[in-house]
Amino acid sequence: MKLDGLSAVVTGGVSGLGLATAKTLAAQGVKIAVFDLNEEKGKAVESEHGFTFCNVNVTDEESVDAGFEKARAANGQERILINCAGTGNAMKTASRSKSDGSIKHFPLDAFNLIIQINLVGTFRCIAKSAAGMLSLDPLDESGERGAIVNTASVAAEDGQIGQAAYSASKGGVVGMTLPIARDLSSEGIRVNTILPGIFNTPLLQGAPQNVKDALGAQVPFPKRLGNPEEYAALALEMVRNSYFNGEDVRLDGAIRMAPR
Repeated sequence: MKLDGLSAVVTGGVSGLGLATAKTLAAQGVKIAVFDLNEEKGKAVESEHGFTFCNVNVTDEESVDAGFEKARAANGQERILINCAGTGNAMKTASRSKSDGSIKHFPLDAFNLIIQINLVGTFRCIAKSAAGMLSLDPLDESGERGAIVNTASVAAEDGQIGQAAYSASKGGVVGMTLPIARDLSSEGIRVNTILPGIFNTPLLQGAPQNVKDALGAQVPFPKRLGNPEEYAALALEMVRNSYFNGEDVRLDGAIRMAPR
């Protein structure tokens, strides 16, 4: 896929993996709209990089619709969707208090929230973006119309203690990648997913250096945290390489997460 002049939507696009990918695509001549809830960072990114910021909550149907409407009004119908919006929490499925012996379980509303953001939110943006892409003519004689890249996590395959909700949500993203790629294959829309390992994103940037060093030391090679630009490089390849389709790819320095 030749990228210059195309339009992209990047969810979770004002920081971390999303912002790195937005900047990488922009360097290839792609017009960028970013979806995010952080208004302050969104306005700063819009001012600094010229991206179209859309204040979007991926769990809300009307918010997502309004975001795509704004993005398309500014840049035209996107042919590229990068799904980076997501979050996590940590709690054991059931546990006993060491202090008083009381028993509690993972609150179902907290479990459902992660599923709604990471899994349903990702699918919502895929479905709406793909429907928009279908309105476009193919880019070339092969029939290609667009490309979608999702973000899962190595936790989809080796989730740690307390990660039931997070792992379930990311496992769902992995599980739906191939069926969606098959659904959209006749329309020339490709779908791939990246499973990042431990990356130096805003979630970790505030951690003490010794903590980040200890996390990096767990990686077989290279013994460090991943950089958002490395994620962006793989996302870029998934977009522009037209034979890349239906794949779930770990990007993790060969780490396999321990139980805790």
